[in-house]
Amino acid sequence: MQRPRGYRERLNVPLHPESRRLLEELQALARPSISAVTLEEARGWLMPWAGPLEEVGRVLDEQCTGPAGPISIRRYHPLDDSTQPRHLLVFFHGGGWVIGSIETHDDLCRRIANACAAVVVSVDYRLAPEAPYPAAVDDCLAALEWAVGCREDWGVTGITGVAGDSAGGNLAAVVAQRACDRGTPALDYQLLLYPVTDCDLDSGSYDAFSEGYGLTREAMGWFWQQYLDGQDGTQPGASPLRAESLAGLPPTCVVTAEFDTLRDEGNAYARRLEAAGVSVNWECVPGLLHGFLLHGDRFDEVDEVLTRIGQHLHRLSG
Repeated sequence: MQRPRGYRERLNVPLHPESRRLLEELQALARPSISAVTLEEARGWLMPWAGPLEEVGRVLDEQCTGPAGPISIRRYHPLDDSTQPRHLLVFFHGGGWVIGSIETHDDLCRRIANACAAVVVSVDYRLAPEAPYPAAVDDCLAALEWAVGCREDWGVTGITGVAGDSAGGNLAAVVAQRACDRGTPALDYQLLLYPVTDCDLDSGSYDAFSEGYGLTREAMGWFWQQYLDGQDGTQPGASPLRAESLAGLPPTCVVTAEFDTLRDEGNAYARRLEAAGVSVNWECVPGLLHGFLLHGDRFDEVDEVLTRIGQHLHRLSG
């Protein structure tokens, strides 16, 4: 099996200069452990994009019906509204199922819409610990079903997929598994950006980057505790890597980052998909940290990665 594009195994590839600067800035903040602050303080650590936003064709805030009440949605249409076919990507934001929102991922969703010629539907699912597992999964599945029902109204003629980063990548993978098991709604694609795929915190990348690289082992343990609220994290609905079979899942794009605690579990999910016969476009981006796609102002790699994702979608829709 070929290694993913950009992957380096057992080579001392240095941190990207902007990765190093970003870590220095985080260190200067001298933040305490996330488990030592209030939920409000923790949620304030992941802030909405402060720079100029990527221009898109349209942005609409709306709601769909969820299992526990209305779910807030932000819908993005790409800048070039004449491009055909128009795809649909239902996006679930990261933040450890505890922090993050449609606001924190506004610019990333705009970039994805333009790069992928897609209507992007960003879902403000319920957060833990107020709403532990499986509340977020149920909200995301409800939003996907609603969005699929709106395809024609939105001018979507191409691929329907789910997408997400980090914990949102976990939700995208779980929703795709559920849709595959149920046979509805029909999915053509899943986009998993440095996804959480397993509750095990003892992978090689966890050992290598447990401290000092942004996302720590301690923080991920705390996120899992909030999300599960005492439930079994090894069940496939929480840890999609542990599903008995991944056969039948739609074509998938997996993006991981070299200096990321979640690198190995994302790569492992890509390998399992390939072994199950799923078409996988997979790359591990060298020199970068977890969450790099939220820093389009700092990393040229953001637009480069999103361009490759858009090209992959174009090939699939061919």
